[in-house]
Amino acid sequence: MNAPRLRTRKLDVKNGRIDLTHGSGGRAMAQLIGEIFREAFDNDLLAQGNDQAQFDMPAGRLAMTTDGYVVSPLFFPGGDIGSLAVHGTVNDLAMAGARPLHLSASFILEEGFPLGDLQRIAQSMGAAARAAGVKIVTGDTKVVERGKADGVFISTAGIGIVPEGIHLSGDRARPGDVVLVSGSIGDHGVAIMSSRENLQFETQILSDSAALHGLVAEMVSACGAHLRLMRDPTRGGLAATLNEVAHQSGVGIRIKEDALPVKKEVAAACELLGLDPLYVANEGKLIAFVAAEAAEKLLAAMRAHELGRDAAIIGHVVEDENHFVQMATSFGGDRIVDWLSGEQLPRIC
Repeated sequence: MNAPRLRTRKLDVKNGRIDLTHGSGGRAMAQLIGEIFREAFDNDLLAQGNDQAQFDMPAGRLAMTTDGYVVSPLFFPGGDIGSLAVHGTVNDLAMAGARPLHLSASFILEEGFPLGDLQRIAQSMGAAARAAGVKIVTGDTKVVERGKADGVFISTAGIGIVPEGIHLSGDRARPGDVVLVSGSIGDHGVAIMSSRENLQFETQILSDSAALHGLVAEMVSACGAHLRLMRDPTRGGLAATLNEVAHQSGVGIRIKEDALPVKKEVAAACELLGLDPLYVANEGKLIAFVAAEAAEKLLAAMRAHELGRDAAIIGHVVEDENHFVQMATSFGGDRIVDWLSGEQLPRIC
């Protein structure tokens, strides 16, 4: 006689909360993974159910990245921690010119976290991955006691393939190169801060969180041989990223304040909050360095893509043994754009 089938009630997503059994390795954990994560991320590789994913790799150089997401609040205008985790990981790969392939995701959950919020995050993450054409193929779940975390933290890793002939690196900027940004700066950081402070504006400020690999593919197709490097200006914003490149390449960078694309509502919010848009995080923008002769062609290619329609040339690379980033201000003077010693906005991603 066959053993009776054990019946398990479905998770009460509407009213249920995470408890320590969901990280115990037993039936409750298996149910959480099956009903929340597998349903949200469903793909053939994840369905293998192993402790790792196995797959064949196409030709090209392998790119790999890892990241962690502790954003507060978890849900914000224009996105949430789930979609942000996918976009951020995809973009780190895209900055090498890579085509993202697969992601892993690890969750640290706090006891008492609502199951409905977890499902919402997982579904957002799955939707973002499918839209980006990548698969979340493996992961892990841990539960910690109440008060030992802040709802949910997500760690990711990603792999992608860099096409032959593409070599983008932060040490490749050269004097005379032109600097471009793909669109308005500061949107993400201001969206987060406005949510924290419950600020109301006439026009809602949305995070710019987006996967940039499609834009990057168009840029590489148009000017791959002339591209020096790309970076996504996340924590520390445009200012920190330009300083990183200046020191990594051993050059100086000059930008023009009047050339920087900043939305009026973002500029107003920054003024109200005492922030400088140069230092505010972005999650759907990139900075590109390109040889001068290809700058206009690259700009046209960027503006032809939805995520680059507001792209602008903002400056150029100069010789400078001090590796300064300097900005020509709207008032006709010059200003050093230095590193911040800390963060204007902590817990931004």
